[in-house]
Amino acid sequence: MPKTAKPKQSVDVADLTKAQAKVEWKRLALELETHDRLYYQEDAPKISDAQYDELRRRFNAIEARFPELVSSESPSQKVGAAPSGRFKKVRHAVPMLSLDNAFAEEDVRDFVGRIARFLKLSDDDRIDFSAEPKIDGLSMSLRYEGGELVTAATRGDGAEGEDVTANIRTLKDVPQKLHGRNLPDICEVRGEVYMTKQAFLALNERQKEAGDTIFANPRNSAAGSLRQKDPTITASRPLGFFAYAWGEMSGQRPADTQSGMIKWFEHCGFTTNPLTKLCHSVEELIAFHRSIEEQRAELDYDIDGVVYKVDRIDWQERLGFVSRTPRWGIAHKFPAERAMTVLQDIEIQVGRTGSFTPVGKLEPVGVGGVIVQNVTLHNEDYIKGIGNKGEVLREGRDIRVGDTVVIQRAGDVIPQVVDVLIDKRPADAKEFHFPKKCPCPLHTDVVREETATGEEGSRARCTGEFACPYQKIEHLKLFASRRAFDIDGLGEKQIQFFFDEGWVKEPADIFTLQKRNAKLKLEEVEGYGETSVRNLFNAIDARREVALERFIYALGMRHVGETTALALARGYGSWDAFHDACLKVANGDEEAIAEMDALDQIGHTVIKSVAAYFGEDHNRGIVERLTSEVKILDAEKPKRNSPIATKTVVFTGTLEKMTRDEAKATAERLGAKVSGSVSKKTDYVVAGPGAGSKLKDAQKHGVQVLTEDEWLQLIGE
Repeated sequence: MPKTAKPKQSVDVADLTKAQAKVEWKRLALELETHDRLYYQEDAPKISDAQYDELRRRFNAIEARFPELVSSESPSQKVGAAPSGRFKKVRHAVPMLSLDNAFAEEDVRDFVGRIARFLKLSDDDRIDFSAEPKIDGLSMSLRYEGGELVTAATRGDGAEGEDVTANIRTLKDVPQKLHGRNLPDICEVRGEVYMTKQAFLALNERQKEAGDTIFANPRNSAAGSLRQKDPTITASRPLGFFAYAWGEMSGQRPADTQSGMIKWFEHCGFTTNPLTKLCHSVEELIAFHRSIEEQRAELDYDIDGVVYKVDRIDWQERLGFVSRTPRWGIAHKFPAERAMTVLQDIEIQVGRTGSFTPVGKLEPVGVGGVIVQNVTLHNEDYIKGIGNKGEVLREGRDIRVGDTVVIQRAGDVIPQVVDVLIDKRPADAKEFHFPKKCPCPLHTDVVREETATGEEGSRARCTGEFACPYQKIEHLKLFASRRAFDIDGLGEKQIQFFFDEGWVKEPADIFTLQKRNAKLKLEEVEGYGETSVRNLFNAIDARREVALERFIYALGMRHVGETTALALARGYGSWDAFHDACLKVANGDEEAIAEMDALDQIGHTVIKSVAAYFGEDHNRGIVERLTSEVKILDAEKPKRNSPIATKTVVFTGTLEKMTRDEAKATAERLGAKVSGSVSKKTDYVVAGPGAGSKLKDAQKHGVQVLTEDEWLQLIGE
């Protein structure tokens, strides 16, 4: 059967057909999932911020045009990185989320237009924005009780961060006690810890003289300085703090606007960015961005853009959030930096799911003060110049070993290839032939993944699955990683060593290490001793109790990332219920499949992956042996005391007093689960004019049906 043409990045999103959009959505989702894992879980990013932003921008644009494609696999559902385990963990009372990005002036105009439409404003209504430089530092939340600083925590994964209170107390920009009267009993002040450029250069000189680590940029040096176990080291490294936001705050908020809160922070004793400005139009926002970009090189701290926030806080609350980003704020990024160098070689890396990622080895070159030597080349089509993405390579410009390439970098990770200079190509430049066999000892076949529409995808994978050593070891690394079981002292190097020695071949082996140590004698291994071995075993024992969502994520099922794992955990509540459902799904039980499909953010791709995983004897054995070693905690129940907390709600028909997005955001804010389909487990169906099959399903299952007015009365709005 003939296949439709693959969507190329040169095709505008506005011109994509639905079939093309599905293909590209899937491809981008897989790429972004990989890059999220590398950046957030493994601290080993392989593309630049600019390239990631470009991928994510196009992905979001596709979802915006084709909302039926929206899925929990979207990387926009994820925020930050999990705590490292070196410090005590702190759960944020109010999540610390991230901003969406704008890259062009038109993006900013669209952002303002969306706000006006969401709020149903007329052309005469003015929207004021608080605008400030986007500091390239480390996000921090400071909790004050009775005016006294009690806790300082990093952002972490947005829900949970690291306790760095002792270190934060050494910063002169952070008051130990808030100034003023009538302070809130509980007040969380949030902002950015940074290091000036002068301090960064001086620190690196001292590090070099002492033979210690040389930091790549001020942000890395600030993060490294703040995460010192010895606060005196932090105190010796001059760090600054700009306050610009807040978390939990009891009683009446001190101001009704973003700019008013910034002034209140100053009165309380905080340093705020003096360049912060109140803007009254799109034109003023863009002019401010240009002005800050012109000043960028002169500033003594690193910035990578400008942040715009709706000034009225009541409008912020009404706008709410979409996925994990606020509708009321956006980061307008600056362009990336570029340089030329020579591609010396191309190597293949095999990921946890068997995916092949070609990595280009560059002749080292300095870009923005950082030496870069590697670049991701994504996939076979990318190297051949077929269907490349965005401004990355013009159509047909293949990449060969020996080529001179233009690279682009933003942030402190490896760059993207922007162009190949054909006129500089040497006569002996070598074409790269993508491997047909996996480099593992099994030499299993390499195949191109099939897309959701049945086409040949761009991603190549080893067919060896868990028999492939590369996939086994990567799965074990994921299992012990921060966002999964988070086992302190069991990092990638330790996992690799235990695997190579044959001591840990599957997750359950981690929990039997201590029993087997009489024979293994780990304390006699170089680099270990009695204390370090005891600490490792204690850390392993501390993870014998694990949250359900972490356990599901740690199983390593394809397409089941953190957000999906959380949705599954909340949907089933307990491991027994989830496990039973998975076995039924694997056996083709239509009722179990329909029940899983009814969960919000869970679709066919995830269900297919769950069925494949639990349909394999090998995988079921891994799970059975693992569950005999650990206790899996039930999913955390919503804490909000509201009439719809823990209830499942379905919206259908046309809502007249709010948008569908606004209704969903309100329901989730009050602790409800919003589903896309009706089942016997649905609690409420909110039906507006034009309600169709979902209303009939509600009547069929005996689900309570509410009008929009009844719904608003129920939730007290």
